[in-house]
Amino acid sequence: MKIALIGYGKMGKEIEDIALQRGHEIVFKSSSKLTDSSHGLELADVAIEFTRPDAAADNILHCFEKKVPVVVGTTGWYQRLPEIKEVAYHHNGTLLYSTNFSIGVNIVFHLNELLAKLMDKNGEYSASITEIHHSQKLDKPSGTAITLAEGILANIAALKEWKLDIETMESILPIHSKRMGDVPGTHIISYESDVDKIQITHEAKSRKGFALGAVKAAEWLHGKNGVYTMKDFLKF
Repeated sequence: MKIALIGYGKMGKEIEDIALQRGHEIVFKSSSKLTDSSHGLELADVAIEFTRPDAAADNILHCFEKKVPVVVGTTGWYQRLPEIKEVAYHHNGTLLYSTNFSIGVNIVFHLNELLAKLMDKNGEYSASITEIHHSQKLDKPSGTAITLAEGILANIAALKEWKLDIETMESILPIHSKRMGDVPGTHIISYESDVDKIQITHEAKSRKGFALGAVKAAEWLHGKNGVYTMKDFLKF
């Protein structure tokens, strides 16, 4: 399969290594934002995009114009998702987006929803989320933390919204965000009462898990049309 890499930082290089190991060919590389002069993108069977929140949506539209399916791991651009879906629908664009491509994290997403359903009737527990990432990560909280929060809010009736870096409040789910060093990503879901604490933790050891998931998602997306998420790929 011929792959275009949009974003050639640490993640892009990790994706390149894994793609080559799996027998794919890299036919295009771009550091960040695509332009009309980004020639060569059209040679790809699929693109993998890990750039910046302010570049991702326009990069997706460029891929649609070139008829190249695109896997997007950038977060922080979802305010433009309705527009992107509309363009995909009318112009046969193909997109798979996710807040996290780690297979382990997506299993945690599923476990998070199951635990929230169990905790819905146990009001003595206070829920919270903590996420820790490297100091260069731009969006805060992480897209992964927001996905976890949405899974909790959808299943615990007493919680109405999440808020960043606040103390526990009635009807509010706190998300605590920390930026330090070169941490690939740690997410902790906590339920605490006066007598005990229940936690689910995912700690990434490196970027390899994210990169492998993105390449596997690209392999799955090749030849398809429409807009998908990791739930479609993993069939959760």
